Amino acid sequence: MKALGKLRTVLAIIGILYILIPLVVVIPASFTSANFPSFPAEGFSLQWYSKILERPEFMEAFFNSVKFAFLAAFFSVLFGTLGALGIAKYEIPGKAYITSLLTAPLSVPQLVLGIALLIYFTPMMLSGTSTGFLIAHIIICIPYVIRLVLTGLSGFDYNLERAAAILGANPMVVFWRVTLPLIRPAIISGGLFAFLTSFDNVTVSLFMISPDMRTLPIEIFSTMQDAYNPIVASVSSVVIFISVILIVVLEKLHGVGKVFGGSHHSNG
Repeated sequence: MKALGKLRTVLAIIGILYILIPLVVVIPASFTSANFPSFPAEGFSLQWYSKILERPEFMEAFFNSVKFAFLAAFFSVLFGTLGALGIAKYEIPGKAYITSLLTAPLSVPQLVLGIALLIYFTPMMLSGTSTGFLIAHIIICIPYVIRLVLTGLSGFDYNLERAAAILGANPMVVFWRVTLPLIRPAIISGGLFAFLTSFDNVTVSLFMISPDMRTLPIEIFSTMQDAYNPIVASVSSVVIFISVILIVVLEKLHGVGKVFGGSHHSNG
């Protein structure tokens, strides 16, 4: 058993190192003083970070990413929380199938999902529009909110709601004063994860963008196709920095591992 435990530890360390290798390369390369990407970096300079401000396409793409990520997170939290509450609290026919359908984007490859959305949105005149882009991001973000809120509801004591109702509180007051405070960490975590998922997304976004609407990951991808220079590393490092901050906050609030947490239980 000890040998098996040591093997698991070694494999975990190897897996973590494999995941961190791109960060070890990209972040130091963004501080190079040379005019070409190199690892290890030649010298030390912040010039490539200052040049981000001189590139209007990156600044515009950044604000587009923040805007769409915020809207996608807002609507994902709204619809995802309502969906999770309905699944957890009520005996709905085919509940298991509904849950599988709502969380299906977690298991479907995003390339396939992007193609499907493009085919579906084109006749509706939504492809290449901001509305279509937002709907696509909401679709890929909602499953994370549902999963986290269901996890938050898994240990929920519904007797608290019943007690509040017996004392005369109407359903809205019960939700606002009892249910919401108890599941708030799960909701906030779902919103953060939805924001991060939308902000970092490339695959689905590639099928939804237009020349007039580009996000930061798409701008990085396009720039790398033309010529790879250190400014790409600096912009990528900014994205990594934002992502790490949100992941740390998410871990403090709810735990990243709980995104795919255990099963919910109903109010039986």
